[in-house]
Amino acid sequence: MKHRSLLAVVGLALTVIVNAGSLEAQHDPGPRGGAAGAGGLFPGLSPNEQSFFNQAIGAFMEIDSVSGSISGEPGSGLGPTFNGNSCAQCHAQPAIGGSSPTPNPQVGLANLDGAQNTVPSFVTTDGPVREARFIRNPDGSLDGGVHGLYTIAGRSDGEGCNLAQPNFAQQLTANNVIFRIPTPIFGLGLVEATPDSTLQANLAANRGVKSQFGINGSFNMSGNDGTITRFGWKAQNKSLMVFAGEAYNVEQGVSNEAFGNERSAVAGCVYNGSPEDATKMLTDAGSPTGTEAEMSSDLVNFAAFMRLSAPPTPAPMSASAANGANLFNSLGCTLCHTSTLTTGMAKSAAMSNVTYHPFSDFALHHMGSRLSDGINQGAAGPDQFRTAPLWAPVFPTRWTHLRLVAGDPGPRLKLHQPHQPKLRLGSEWRGPQI
Repeated sequence: MKHRSLLAVVGLALTVIVNAGSLEAQHDPGPRGGAAGAGGLFPGLSPNEQSFFNQAIGAFMEIDSVSGSISGEPGSGLGPTFNGNSCAQCHAQPAIGGSSPTPNPQVGLANLDGAQNTVPSFVTTDGPVREARFIRNPDGSLDGGVHGLYTIAGRSDGEGCNLAQPNFAQQLTANNVIFRIPTPIFGLGLVEATPDSTLQANLAANRGVKSQFGINGSFNMSGNDGTITRFGWKAQNKSLMVFAGEAYNVEQGVSNEAFGNERSAVAGCVYNGSPEDATKMLTDAGSPTGTEAEMSSDLVNFAAFMRLSAPPTPAPMSASAANGANLFNSLGCTLCHTSTLTTGMAKSAAMSNVTYHPFSDFALHHMGSRLSDGINQGAAGPDQFRTAPLWAPVFPTRWTHLRLVAGDPGPRLKLHQPHQPKLRLGSEWRGPQI
C-alpha cells in the first residue's frame, strides 16, 4: 500500500512539474566532483580516539590472503569462499568506507594469485561490487544466505583445495539469485548511539499524515535482548561489531570472534585455526603490549573505524536544490527518510547528545511484491527493507532527478530498488554515493 500511495502522490507532483517545465532529455552526471566530503574522523574526538581511528583504518585497508604468506597481502584467513580480499576494496567510493569503486575490483580478483575462478555474468568492470544470495535451497526450503563468488582453488596459497564455485548460471536461470551492494559506513557511530526510545518516538510521530500516504513501519528486533537492530539492508544486524563480524566472515571468509566458524570448511581447504581473526597476545611487531588498535582483533578495529567516522558533508545548498528539498518534503519522503535524529549518552563524549541528519527512520517498510527479494532476515520479510540513509542530500527539482536509482537508462520513475547499482538521489546528487 505504501508503494502504491506514494506513486500516486508522486505522479500528481510530476504532472505539475512537467506542466510547469520542459521535457528535455536529462543527463545523469554521476557523483559530484571535487572533494569527497566523507571518510574522515568525527569532529571533537579525544586524542586517544583519533589515534584509534587512524590505526583502525589501516586494518580496514589490509589485504588478506589465505595464511598471510603472500607479499602485499599480509592479512590471514581469506576463503575458502570470498567476494573480496579487503574491506576497503569494496567500500571505496568516494572515500575509504564508501561503496563500490570504479572499475569493479571483483573482476581482477577472480584469478589473483593463480585462482581459477570464472567471473559471474552479473559482475562487470563498469558495474557495482555485488554479493549474491540464493533464495531457496535445492530442496525448496528457504536459503537466503550469501554464496561466495569465488573460491581459493588454484591460488598459490591454496594448494590442495578443489572447492568449485557455485553454478551461478544455473541459479540465474532458475531466478534464484538476488544481489546486495556495499553500503557506506560513514557516521554509523551516531546511528549506534541513538536510543531505541528515540527511534520508536520518531516512527510513532505524524501517524495521521503517514496513514494518508499508506505508510506503516516496524523495527527489526534482536531475538536475544529485545532491542532494535539497525544495520544492513534489512536492519538485520544489532551492532557495528556484529555488522563487521558478519561481513568479515561472509565477504572475505575470515572467521572471527563474532562469527567463529569457517564457512565452506571442506577437506583440503582449511589452513588456519578458528577464529582466524582474534584478540592479539602480541602485536605484529612481537611486543606483549601495545595500543588498543595494535592489541585488538581486526573485527574490533573495523567496528572502531565505523563508530568513529564522521557522517558525509553535503555540498552547499543551491536555489535549485532548495526547491528540490521542498518537493522532497511535500511528497512525504521525509516521513520515512527522517531528516533529524539525536544520539543519547555515548561512550565518546563527542558523540553524546548530537543532532545529526541521516534521512532515515531505520525502520522496515513493506516495499511491495515488485521489490521483494524473497529473503527473510530476522523480523524482516521478503518485501521489507530498512529506509536507506541518504545523509543530508541536496535536492534537485526536475522530475527525472527524483529517481533514486542510477543504472536504469529508461524513463521510469523508480523510488526504491536496493539491489540496483550505485544508488544516488538523482542527477544532481551532491552527497557521497550511497
